[in-house]
Amino acid sequence: MRTTFEALGAWGHGFAPDDADDRDDAAAERRYRAIFISDLHLGTPGCQAVALLAFLKAHPSDYLYLIGDIVDGWQLRRRWYWPQSHNDVVQKLLRRARRGCRIIYVPGNHDEFARGFLGHRFGGIEVIEDAVHTTTAGLRLWVIHGDYFDGVIQCAKWLAYLGDNLYEFTLKLNRHLNTLRARLGLPYWSLSAYLKHKVKKALSYVTDFEVAVASEARRRGHQGVVCGHIHRAEMRDIDGTLYCNDGDWVESRTALVEHFDGRLELVHWEPSHEAQGHESITRELAT
Repeated sequence: MRTTFEALGAWGHGFAPDDADDRDDAAAERRYRAIFISDLHLGTPGCQAVALLAFLKAHPSDYLYLIGDIVDGWQLRRRWYWPQSHNDVVQKLLRRARRGCRIIYVPGNHDEFARGFLGHRFGGIEVIEDAVHTTTAGLRLWVIHGDYFDGVIQCAKWLAYLGDNLYEFTLKLNRHLNTLRARLGLPYWSLSAYLKHKVKKALSYVTDFEVAVASEARRRGHQGVVCGHIHRAEMRDIDGTLYCNDGDWVESRTALVEHFDGRLELVHWEPSHEAQGHESITRELAT
């Protein structure tokens, strides 16, 4: 069985340019200055790689931040799962780097193995612990995955592994449920998101996480923070600091984007829009 390190190695080897896809990018409907995505969880059945490819194909950018949990090393160590669509995502990222996009990879807890390669480049993709992105409006954003602010990850990792297994089971159940809903003509519905909103402790955990990350960004002298980790897309002011979470590509299909005028926008890629190349806007902030 291949190791997680070999999955990371695939980022730098074995992919050829796809001229047809490059032409599609050149004709994309909207270009952003920066795109922030996280929690792709490549290497798991829950990763919505096809949707992510459609989003990236429609939206080239000058900067692309990969904010942790890009490859799911936890799951790959238990069972190898790597379909062609996941290879296609890696190929797309490498191609984008070759074509001049600056891609910055900030590892998270599920791809913590990549922290052993901080300061290195893979196919033009920079691997660093954290980053600072300055918008054209002058807003300094601290870019971090966020797992360092998760007490469960830091103090009881065994509980995090248990929670991860339960989450994978929920996602599997959710896929079967939504297959049935699709046959009935009903829209996509997230079981895990519903359970999270129903559990008060989960809501308290999310709030504590958001406040802790924003407070640290403020302590470091930044005006805002962009993170992932908790799979909950959000953009709001917390005591004068802009908190942005770009969500995930397991359930939410969300990304944070910066327009060339400095505006920040949280976008959601709708399943029904994949063929049309459009997304619905969930939040927007003029800076």
